[in-house]
Amino acid sequence: MKRGVTILNQGKSAAGIKNDWLSLITSSFKGISQVILIENAITGFIIWAAITISSLGLGLITLASSLIGTWIAKASGADETKVKQGIFGFNSVLAGIALMLNLSGGPRWIIALVGSAVASVCTAAAMDVLRNSRLPVLTFPYIILTWFVLLSPYKLENVTLNPSLVPQNLATWKFSETDIVDWKDGLLRGIGQVYFQDHFWSGVLILIAVFWASWRMGLYAILGNMVAWVTARGLGAEVELLNMGLFGYNAVLTIVGVITYCGKDTRWAVLTGVLGAVLSVPITASVDTWLLPYGLPALTMPFVLSTWLMLSARNIFVNWKNG
Repeated sequence: MKRGVTILNQGKSAAGIKNDWLSLITSSFKGISQVILIENAITGFIIWAAITISSLGLGLITLASSLIGTWIAKASGADETKVKQGIFGFNSVLAGIALMLNLSGGPRWIIALVGSAVASVCTAAAMDVLRNSRLPVLTFPYIILTWFVLLSPYKLENVTLNPSLVPQNLATWKFSETDIVDWKDGLLRGIGQVYFQDHFWSGVLILIAVFWASWRMGLYAILGNMVAWVTARGLGAEVELLNMGLFGYNAVLTIVGVITYCGKDTRWAVLTGVLGAVLSVPITASVDTWLLPYGLPALTMPFVLSTWLMLSARNIFVNWKNG
């Protein structure tokens, strides 16, 4: 009888381990989708496939980063609900991809994976700091972490920057000579660039992944990208940056983020999101210019600033109205 009980317990233990792994993998794919503020494992899988099509190495880093960030949060006793939602995975995903792309040499794999682990810890810290502010953490932890790592090669010899990250003198800055506008590629790349994807079909797959989770979110993503494109074009933005989608991805994230945190049923949520998308264009140009002397990419800081600004203003206006 004791032997039978032991075998039964072992079976339950094995089943529990299997369920834990399945939960970890599902949460990790949700972590990939949470970059664009969507909680959907299938969406995350499609986005991961889109990244992998573009680069197998980047696909491996993406999945590994989400797994690491999610596992660290789970093992550390973080809120189980948030872990399952992928909340501790998306900053890790972005940190892993950003460090992989912006560093060079063999050690970048290790640095990217370690960075993804640290990003999970930074996410938890930021959640605690912003707890009483009524502002979401968004991608702020990954941005700060990535900037610090990308500045370290100037003092750490074994950390090597990608040659494209070169500090530039604003006094001699000039626009690129490209004047051929490719609006179709620019619009799709604006969505793909959320995950650092400049590949046409990767952008298509990422858009399909968003529509899979929610047709409204898909429409919001397209709307935000179009609003940013028209705004940037109207303000005389550099055509090469337009074609690469570099004014679009922050707008996509902003409109989705503002609408998500305002509440989809709120009457003014969509208008607020559109205004945020418009605002993200000059903020993108400003942040990018501010960082040129340091050779740093803007990443998603324009999205964070635009979204925080719109949500903070809305909180005050709502308080005034209710008061």
